[in-house]
Amino acid sequence: MTSLDIQISVEEGPWSSEAALQSLSERVLGAAADFLRREEKQPFPKMPPEVSLVFTDDASIREINAQWRNQDKPTNVLSFPAFPLTPGKMPGPMLGDIILAQETLVREAQALGKPFDEHLSHLLVHGFLHLFGYDHMEENDAERMESLETRILAGLGLSDPYGDGDPV
Repeated sequence: MTSLDIQISVEEGPWSSEAALQSLSERVLGAAADFLRREEKQPFPKMPPEVSLVFTDDASIREINAQWRNQDKPTNVLSFPAFPLTPGKMPGPMLGDIILAQETLVREAQALGKPFDEHLSHLLVHGFLHLFGYDHMEENDAERMESLETRILAGLGLSDPYGDGDPV
């Protein structure tokens, strides 16, 4: 399994314990990193790359979304790569930050009829792929990113998040 240095910060919201979030994140992001390295031939730095995960609430993510994306509303996940990347290029030792909003994830998981941890796992993978330069602005890029997400999650025994109209 690819080694990652995952830094977790629980800032706002009724999240699980840091230990539980760390365990889930290591399993999910480790699988995503292994998949990228193996299947996508994504190069990795020699030292374990670092990713920062911020677990917060709707109010906080709304402020960040307004400041950085000019969208004054909460969202489920935001990713901020540490360095500009294109898929297939060598990432730096610091991949970037992934910020997740607890209330939005709860609402979405309930609407989808999925367990919270399964939806959280999907959004961790989604945010992680953004840190590697993958995006979904153009249709062909979205199809590629969704395919990667689906395959990574399948490797974890999780369902296709797009088969049920996932709102990511």
